[in-house]
Amino acid sequence: MTEKNRTFPLPLSSVTDQGARKATVFKPVATPQTATQNAARHAPPPYPAPRAVATPSKSHSYALERAQAPAAAPRQSALVSDGVRRAMVQRIAKQGVKDAVVLGAMDTVPRHLFMDEGLAPQAYVDASLPIGHHQTISQPYIVARMIEVLRNGGQLQRVLEIGTGCGYQAAVLSCVAQEVYSIERIKPLHELAKANLRPLRVPNLRLHYGDGMLGLPQAAPFDGIILAAAGMEVPQALLDQMAIGGRLVAPVGVRTQHLELITRIGKAEWTSETLEDCHFVPLRPGVM
Repeated sequence: MTEKNRTFPLPLSSVTDQGARKATVFKPVATPQTATQNAARHAPPPYPAPRAVATPSKSHSYALERAQAPAAAPRQSALVSDGVRRAMVQRIAKQGVKDAVVLGAMDTVPRHLFMDEGLAPQAYVDASLPIGHHQTISQPYIVARMIEVLRNGGQLQRVLEIGTGCGYQAAVLSCVAQEVYSIERIKPLHELAKANLRPLRVPNLRLHYGDGMLGLPQAAPFDGIILAAAGMEVPQALLDQMAIGGRLVAPVGVRTQHLELITRIGKAEWTSETLEDCHFVPLRPGVM
């Protein structure tokens, strides 16, 4: 794979070859929300699901573990089993995710706590599921895959998530980054995420209600930015808020979509790499 430096903005294109890179234009388009389904699949040797996770603090990990089985939620009793979540993690590993820290985070965060009661029995299947307002909780594999790409085997310091949704991906990010900021444009979902995350007592996660297209300049620069909805282009404001050496992972396209990895290599220089096919909800502007 050859590396080419590019000065932005460049046009984004839909390249089907995983190893290929294409020039892209990065202009502000719309505000993302959470939701995904991924089409690509890989099959390395099964991963023995970890229990230890590289978390920012012991209290953070302890809070997540304690919140997995609240006494006031009997609907969750059959879902809190370590085995159920471990089976999900092993499936994700078979699909190609190799980062032990990411797999450990997926094994730690209780996905069923972010589900509607009627959908909770499906919490650990590999599928995106509705959370209301035409949005979904992302497919477990795509959550793990995007975070793996974002980490690139290194330590994440400050991460920005565009599209909080129900808060699940933000919780996973909080296990692998020192600081996480997440923006949601739909007020009821912002409130839902706060309610879902409150019992987890995550100290390094900050939720914001606002227009994700604008990013969060007061907290920039970010060494990682992750988008949870697809547009033809990535908002320029988000590119500008990347730290030098920072990475951004976003779905790109409308009917045909793929994951795009963007790396900032200079003040006005970025590189882009086309990854696997995917399917996300569309980017939307403004707030609701």
